[in-house]
Amino acid sequence: MATMHNTYEPQYLKVIHPLHDVPEQKCSGKGLGRINMTRPVRVSLGVLRGYLIAMTLMLGYHVLNLAGVFHGLK
Repeated sequence: MATMHNTYEPQYLKVIHPLHDVPEQKCSGKGLGRINMTRPVRVSLGVLRGYLIAMTLMLGYHVLNLAGVFHGLK
């Protein structure tokens, strides 16, 4: 019958909070220029922009409707 040996040795890691850590150097975006996008990417981003605008308008309408702004217009 085979015996099992426990060879696990716990590893202790030092946890540093981000506020107490040394700040890292950020990358600079100077001189990168425009990104070349394909037609499907442009269409997808346009559709996404339209969707976000429509949802924002619907949210604004809903908030104004709950506030009773449109109640007096009927």
